[in-house]
Amino acid sequence: MDTLQNMRVLVRVVEAGSFTAAAQSLNSPTSAVSRAVSELEARIRTRLLNRSTRRLALTPAGEVYLTRCKQILADVARAEDEACGAHERPAGALRMHSFASIGQQYILPAISRYRTMHPEVTVELTLSQSLPDLFEGSSDVSVITAASLPNSDLISHQLGNSCSILCASPEYVRKHGAPRTPADLTRHDCLILRTPGVPAHEWTLEGPEGSVKMHVSGPVQVNIAESLAVAIREGLGIGMLPVYTAIEGLRDGTLVRVLPRHVLQKNSIHALYPSRKFVDAKTKTWVEFLRVHLSQVIARDMTLLEELTQQQLAGAAAVASPI
Repeated sequence: MDTLQNMRVLVRVVEAGSFTAAAQSLNSPTSAVSRAVSELEARIRTRLLNRSTRRLALTPAGEVYLTRCKQILADVARAEDEACGAHERPAGALRMHSFASIGQQYILPAISRYRTMHPEVTVELTLSQSLPDLFEGSSDVSVITAASLPNSDLISHQLGNSCSILCASPEYVRKHGAPRTPADLTRHDCLILRTPGVPAHEWTLEGPEGSVKMHVSGPVQVNIAESLAVAIREGLGIGMLPVYTAIEGLRDGTLVRVLPRHVLQKNSIHALYPSRKFVDAKTKTWVEFLRVHLSQVIARDMTLLEELTQQQLAGAAAVASPI
């Protein structure tokens, strides 16, 4: 019995949600997949999965065992990588995690450029709004945005800074007008972006008058900035978008910046990975690449935002004071 292989099968079964789906992904008979799990249960004399015709569920013992299996398999993979020189030459699968919005806007384009330099690296990117347990071994490195980081044993590299701005559609502004002060937001439909650790209905605006907190409400709440951008374009209200999500819409005119002298949610962008004695070359080169690349694209977008904002302010001034 190959215990390590059986552990891999168990992990795949849980991730896939069924023996059949796991067997298909492993290109193996369903009977072989079922047998692998049964062998593990017989070896440790404990039931790991509760099986029914409709679903599988881990037993309490199975949940603990699955976590250990993932840790063991990650350690084995790292040992094999180090043995074959992975700490010297970028190669193999780089398992990345990123928050969804920054992943779509910055990380995916960065992957394309990174792989032109390191074509032997393949990428497995997971986008989600929660930070995975990097010590569990499911991801090698995570890119997140946060105002501050909790104390942990993770290695952190700051890659840059970001902020959010308020946007509406041109149609919404034509129908309802644009707020002139933060207090005016109470008379508008404000679309809510749910962000982990941030009060959903409280916006803190920083502008010429300092910091102002506003309680806002509106008809739509979402948890992904790209989805919020769609709602804004549809004219549902005013929403808060990260600059990297808003910039293209501002450039093509499908979005309009409101309260253009104010910004919200100033965050830092961080790359995180577990503390290890040996960091493999693909992780090291990826983080080093991001430190250079992201500083360039962030500077590009902030410069463009300033140009577009100045154009907007100049246009508003011309309308207010016609010759």
